[in-house]
Amino acid sequence: MFPMKKYYDILKDLREDRDLDQKTVAKALNIDTSYYGKYERGVHPIPIEKLITLCKFYNISADYILGLPENLPFPKR
Repeated sequence: MFPMKKYYDILKDLREDRDLDQKTVAKALNIDTSYYGKYERGVHPIPIEKLITLCKFYNISADYILGLPENLPFPKR
């Protein structure tokens, strides 16, 4: 199919590309910094509510965070 980058690597890249620390992103998500760090390490999956908040925070789509390619076709029945 296609190689996908892991969502937790993408989270870290997004944060570092914007010169943010984990504390800043954790505050936007209203969670502890240590818990956010577990998202970036892939220890805990991201709840959908937090994914939506991250999309708004970074002004990007969930597809991007999830590592999905652009223009995925809908499955045929």
